Amino acid sequence: MKLALVVPGGVDRSGEFRVIPVLLALIERLARIHDVHVFALRQEAAPDRWKLAGATIHNIGDGWTRLRAIKAIHAEHQKAPFDLVHAIFSGSCSFVAVAAAKWLRLPSVVHIAGGELVALHEIGYGGRQKWKGRLREALVLRAADAITAASAPIIDSLRGLGLHAERIPLGVDLKQWPPISPRGRTGAQARLVHVASLNRVKDQPTLLRALAALAKAGVNFRMDMVGVDTLQGEIDRLAHQLGLEPYIRFLDFKTQRELRPIMAAADLLVMSSLHEAGPLVLLEAAVLGVPTVGTAVGHIAEWSPQAACAVPVGDWEALARAIQHVLAHEELRLHLASEAQRRAMAEDADYTAGMFEALYHQLLAARFSSGLRIAR
Repeated sequence: MKLALVVPGGVDRSGEFRVIPVLLALIERLARIHDVHVFALRQEAAPDRWKLAGATIHNIGDGWTRLRAIKAIHAEHQKAPFDLVHAIFSGSCSFVAVAAAKWLRLPSVVHIAGGELVALHEIGYGGRQKWKGRLREALVLRAADAITAASAPIIDSLRGLGLHAERIPLGVDLKQWPPISPRGRTGAQARLVHVASLNRVKDQPTLLRALAALAKAGVNFRMDMVGVDTLQGEIDRLAHQLGLEPYIRFLDFKTQRELRPIMAAADLLVMSSLHEAGPLVLLEAAVLGVPTVGTAVGHIAEWSPQAACAVPVGDWEALARAIQHVLAHEELRLHLASEAQRRAMAEDADYTAGMFEALYHQLLAARFSSGLRIAR
């Protein structure tokens, strides 16, 4: 098959920085047996083309991006026809993918991977904040031949909008993240880790207030916070105000190679997000035998209580209690870790690619069958 994948970015030519690792894992697996062309809307400001993970990357760049992306897919189709167009993320990506597919009379797939279905007005986040966004999503998603999403809460959100979707998680590349069996804690100090950009959606103030409550309760812990600061030091200043300097290290961005040993050394991953389709970091932690405590979003809500511990969004007191409870009950922590690892390994990057390939074949078979009926 010749496949067109439409993505917002995450496919930097370095292969290490400004990338989405699970996206690269999917691309690499599809490219082993298919001719894969990735249309990145704004990986770089200027249009360009490069090879990555066995695929051809077409960077569209700034200025009339969606229109030029549709034209770029059409131009590549003229060289050799595509079989299918697939958007990873909705919004602009799904608009481009579905519009191009309709123009070329091809099947289209849209994968919901972010905040396309939410409206968090208090932080200015989500694809459904304005009527134009809601109308665009309604029209585009209903025009797609198939919709997929990573976790059950997103499937439920789509069902609430009257849309059917198939659950296909974006799995971890086990070659890049070799599994480590869950292991008991060593030492009196608990090692916590939080991996996310410092931004409004990840809601680090809730996390810091939970950590302050742990410190006040006398819990002996150390937290590594890994991620780019997009809030100009706001979270660092709050940590100072809460007296958390002895407990926290801000480690900024880390490549996958740099992140693995930090994650592997942790006893617990802690997330405080207002919204997640994943989070993907939960899967990476699970593969390394590290369980997660976090707010009830995405996989955290989906896996709780058997394979993760979920608390209400924004509730720092509940988050603090949950962290303390899991750390105080080693048998529970190891049980969560084992079940989380089992699930993450069962739905790894190979599983993801296989599920998407099966869906592609199903759509193409349906299109072929429909064409035969029309011809008759």
